[in-house]
Amino acid sequence: MNYTEENKDNIVIFKLENQTVEGNVSTEFKAKMLIIAQPNIDALIIDLSKVEAIDSSGLGALLLANRQLKDNDIPVILVGVRDFVRSLMSMTKIDEVFLFYPTIDEAIKALQED
Repeated sequence: MNYTEENKDNIVIFKLENQTVEGNVSTEFKAKMLIIAQPNIDALIIDLSKVEAIDSSGLGALLLANRQLKDNDIPVILVGVRDFVRSLMSMTKIDEVFLFYPTIDEAIKALQED
């Protein structure tokens, strides 16, 4: 799995660099979400702008991050979600769980306004 991770004012910004999130990549993604999604952060922004396809395990990794953080009212925000990935999320109703923004900057701005 290729990714970058940045902590900006206690907001973790996780950018997936893979075009497909399937198989081993999904497994690694899930393991990374377990580590990152801890109650000591203010928000988790996951940039999926390069992801063209994601399997059920990859979607499960997103849900895992959300489940780990929601009890502490810590938002998980998805940015740059492409149409195909968004349609998969819509079909499975996963899109109702997350906040979506086009860019990282817009997500950070929305967090600061809250």
